[in-house]
Amino acid sequence: MTPEEQLTILTAGTAKVLSEKELLEKLRLGRPLRIKLGVDPTAPDIHLGHTVALEKLRQFQKLGHQAVLLIGDFTATIGDPSGRSVTRPPLTRDDVLANAATYTEQAFKILDREQTEIVYNGDWFRKMSYEDILRLNARVTLQQMLQREDFRTRIEKGQEIRLHELQYPVMQGWDSVEIRADVEIGGTDQLFNILVGRDLQKEEGQPQQVVMVVPLLEGLDGVKKMSKSYGNYVGVNDAPQDMFGKLMSVSDELMARYYQLLLGETLNPSIHPMEAKKSLAEKLTTRYHSAEAGSGARADWDTRFSKKDLASAELPELPLSGLPTDLTVLTLAAHGFKEAFGVEKSNGELRKQFITSGSVQLNGDKLTDPAAPVSPQPGDVLKLSKKHAVRFV
Repeated sequence: MTPEEQLTILTAGTAKVLSEKELLEKLRLGRPLRIKLGVDPTAPDIHLGHTVALEKLRQFQKLGHQAVLLIGDFTATIGDPSGRSVTRPPLTRDDVLANAATYTEQAFKILDREQTEIVYNGDWFRKMSYEDILRLNARVTLQQMLQREDFRTRIEKGQEIRLHELQYPVMQGWDSVEIRADVEIGGTDQLFNILVGRDLQKEEGQPQQVVMVVPLLEGLDGVKKMSKSYGNYVGVNDAPQDMFGKLMSVSDELMARYYQLLLGETLNPSIHPMEAKKSLAEKLTTRYHSAEAGSGARADWDTRFSKKDLASAELPELPLSGLPTDLTVLTLAAHGFKEAFGVEKSNGELRKQFITSGSVQLNGDKLTDPAAPVSPQPGDVLKLSKKHAVRFV
């Protein structure tokens, strides 16, 4: 492809590129560019929100550029303060390395393992003396650090900021110097840190990296960013049927965004929304599992919901032994959503949207009284919504 054609593909779906002109100039150099994506493996699993940046890195990779996946084995022990209202809890290096092993395995469901350069920033930070650190800090002012919105907000609210947190943008910036990055990819919350990298590269006499930030993906609720803590996530390692089922709960309004950010595709507006949603769920399940798993999950979903044949469908199982005591329809529905699908619903939402509307059914019988006692038996099927059902064991 021509540099101009590459530019069109690479900038699609981004939130900001600083600047497209600089990126085009680099693409015209006629050599593979070094594309940096830094990850701090603070948890062992990744969800689809994490894959937005990985998908963009893969686009560069497919165009012949060098993907550099930086594992923050040193910075993860400090914790990225971006978007945080409190200091992150520290992790040991052993914790980080254990997380990194599973994190990279999941990342290679997207990236080409053979064409990905993996580096660890502990390789240079652990060699630095205290004098080296002081010299590096001297290049950045406190005023620069306090330009960060999350730092300013915490100060205004009287919340503490630990000094080691101020180090983080400097360290991320120095990573770019060590890697000699031509482009750095990150979420919108990483903009400040990536700009620090440009400044440090300039001081070192290196060409400055292009800043490419991608949007933070909304979760299944369509409001908050995808996060395990919000219960609105789809895990890369979720079982095929769970992944497919969760994706079928994405709103029609969010579908075009999911197509663009997770598949790099444009949603065809002429396709019926239900068919578009099934296609999205099948493609993503196929990507993270296999074509057989993708088609199988779709067939199972059709059996369960399109054909209304729940009794013969393969469903998530819930042990009767784990049910709350003094069980009511309300507590049963809340337990089913949370334990089987990782989704927390408020009591008000459960009453209005699911129970009194007739969505909650036990073996086909509607349970419309939230306070009514209920006693499911082994083999019973609880339908929670059009897209969620479980079997008791």
